[in-house]
Amino acid sequence: MLAKRIIPCLDVKDGRVVKGVNFVQLKDAGDPVELAALYDQEGADELVFLDISASVEGRETMVDVVRETAGSISIPFTVGGGIKSVEDMQRILRAGADKIGINTAAVLDPGLITEGATRFGSQCVVVAIDARYNPEWQDWEVYTHGGRKSTGIRAVEWAEEAVRLGAGELLLTSMDADGTKDGFDLPLTSVISRKVSVPVIASGGAGQVDHFEQVLTEGCADAALAASIFHYKEISIAEVKEGLREKGVPVR
Repeated sequence: MLAKRIIPCLDVKDGRVVKGVNFVQLKDAGDPVELAALYDQEGADELVFLDISASVEGRETMVDVVRETAGSISIPFTVGGGIKSVEDMQRILRAGADKIGINTAAVLDPGLITEGATRFGSQCVVVAIDARYNPEWQDWEVYTHGGRKSTGIRAVEWAEEAVRLGAGELLLTSMDADGTKDGFDLPLTSVISRKVSVPVIASGGAGQVDHFEQVLTEGCADAALAASIFHYKEISIAEVKEGLREKGVPVR
């Protein structure tokens, strides 16, 4: 088993880190540059920065904040939110990002995945998928625009298509589990992880060390992402990693 990654996530709105429950009720959680530097020091394997209102507001990602954040860390750094073109990708990579996360734009223009992979390499292209269970389908549906718009697209099929088009990694968020701290969505994560040949980052629902262990073993995820439990100091990255080591899960 390859070493599993623990990844803090900075959801940024108006230049501040925020966190909510099920994509709503957002609360302030701090300064993105300060938090990024702290997580780097604490042993995070990577960092994800999502400008969560950029797509909704129809504007570009905050390049200045990305540049400042990149300058404060030495770990791999994925940036998403409001990226609609290869030119946007290039601007964010030049600002210091190692990987680009695309979600809404990838659904609206799937060819952007291939364009980005061709230009910068698949390893740079992370397709983020926000999924919610649809009881009528008995399956998961993809949502865009920060979880505001349903697409009528099945999440498992979209994951497979995104990889076929050139995605080097998937960032899979369960909207049902987001912010609940009741555990990751194991059925969703495991079915997609087993269907695709690229790493899957599980997101949504982390509340304790056991949740990380479950999603990295039963859920077959390659990495686990969390936000609020790290932001509000409920658990540290070091505690998560130590707990995983004790349970026999390889971590860096």
